[in-house]
Amino acid sequence: MPINGVGDTPNQHDIITGSDSLGRARASETVDTTCSNYTSNQDPPQGTARGQGAGVWLGHVDRTGGGNTSWNAAHKSSGCSQMALIGTGGAGLLYCFAAN
Repeated sequence: MPINGVGDTPNQHDIITGSDSLGRARASETVDTTCSNYTSNQDPPQGTARGQGAGVWLGHVDRTGGGNTSWNAAHKSSGCSQMALIGTGGAGLLYCFAAN
């Protein structure tokens, strides 16, 4: 089934990746970019600027938005909870990809 992208309601194009545009871990960053290795559902304190607290790097399944066309590194989520992931532009789901 296609995933709702930009222009669809609701927009659910965010993909949880935790990676940079080359698909590599963002090890050089000082802030957690994987929601504690995908085990945390905690959000940063209220008033924390987006990208400055707990969250995960997201890609866009439709390669639209975020200032680039990367499917694996478009922007960081606003937090790690299901609601924060939905509010950022996704469904808060993990997607599995396979290639033949």
